[in-house]
Amino acid sequence: MKTVWTNGCYDILHIGHIRLFKYAKSIGGQLIVGIDSDQRVRKLKGVNRPINCQEHRKEMLLSIKYVDKVIVFNTEEDLANHVKRCNANIIVVGSDHKNKRIIGSEYAQVKFFTRLDDMSSTRTLELIRTHAS
Repeated sequence: MKTVWTNGCYDILHIGHIRLFKYAKSIGGQLIVGIDSDQRVRKLKGVNRPINCQEHRKEMLLSIKYVDKVIVFNTEEDLANHVKRCNANIIVVGSDHKNKRIIGSEYAQVKFFTRLDDMSSTRTLELIRTHAS
């Protein structure tokens, strides 16, 4: 059975995330999703993020039928170590990461998922702010 890894913030879930999980699950037997810790999200996205704490994000992800396991990580080194420890065969990342460094790629084959136009948690939050004003 192949183990597939994907990771991200997954703060505000949208259809792009679900389709990524469905694709990732379809190419392997087990899907492990890594999520950035709350501290890491604040560092990467700013003090107003995450909207949902890591425990809630983890619980929501575990309720999705394609996701088998969720692991919280805090640093790039931590992320790479988790990919190695879980013996991932494949890492699935969004196509917007082509030609960028993929953490953990020394341990597993990288496959790209074609990202849906304008689908991102950041974009969703921008739309909410726009409609609220």
